[in-house]
Amino acid sequence: MVNVSEGRRPAVIDALVGAAGRGLLDLHCDEYHHRCVLTVAGSTTEMAVREVAIQAVKLIDLRRHRGAHPRIGVLDVVPFVTLDADVDLAMAARDDFARWASQGLGLPCFLYGPERSLPEVRRGAFSTLAPDMGPTRPHPTAGAVAVGARPPLVAYNLWLAGRDVGMAREMAALLRSTFSAGDGSGVRALGLDVGGVAQVSCNLLDPTRVGPDQVYDAVAARTAIARAELVGLVPAAVLAGIPEARWDQLDLGAERTIEGRLACL
Repeated sequence: MVNVSEGRRPAVIDALVGAAGRGLLDLHCDEYHHRCVLTVAGSTTEMAVREVAIQAVKLIDLRRHRGAHPRIGVLDVVPFVTLDADVDLAMAARDDFARWASQGLGLPCFLYGPERSLPEVRRGAFSTLAPDMGPTRPHPTAGAVAVGARPPLVAYNLWLAGRDVGMAREMAALLRSTFSAGDGSGVRALGLDVGGVAQVSCNLLDPTRVGPDQVYDAVAARTAIARAELVGLVPAAVLAGIPEARWDQLDLGAERTIEGRLACL
């Protein structure tokens, strides 16, 4: 899932999609977050991610970017993910990309994975944390990039039935405390104002343990939800653990699995 700080200009998004090529499994765009997420897989993944990176740095200027989602760069987050839990393979791909992006594009690269979490990078970039590779200062138009190695997660948003951002922040705190785990897995959540609507934006770090249904139900027990939104794709094992009768409510479906899209490549 390559996270790019652009969700409004169709011509730029089309260029990113073209760069991703045939390995693009899914595209999710959000004009309020001003962000798009490209899920790329297959034998040409690393080359496709590099092509997306080139286009992002060429076409986007972080100085003119305004959006609800936190970001440190135009190519904000590049996680390398393996379904078979081969962490060494993911870390090798991560480190190769970071070396290339720092040398070829002049991007400061912050690594995350076993060493530190993505929130730690966001909090500490250029203050308590120096880039692991590349320049010590942000690129003048592209900022920096967080390059990660991690297992599959589920990015998931809950749009509340109202404009009370305070409630969204309260629900985000509730999810973090309810589903936290001693090993650092669980739920990361933020309460955001998204186009005048309150949203709880979540990352489910261990979605087979805490899935979209549990997060939805925890929030729905306390406030009304207008709709749910899956960002990207979901592992098939997560979908298999949720009754099919709930899939529409939770914005899930058999056609939205990573494995299903991979089978079509």
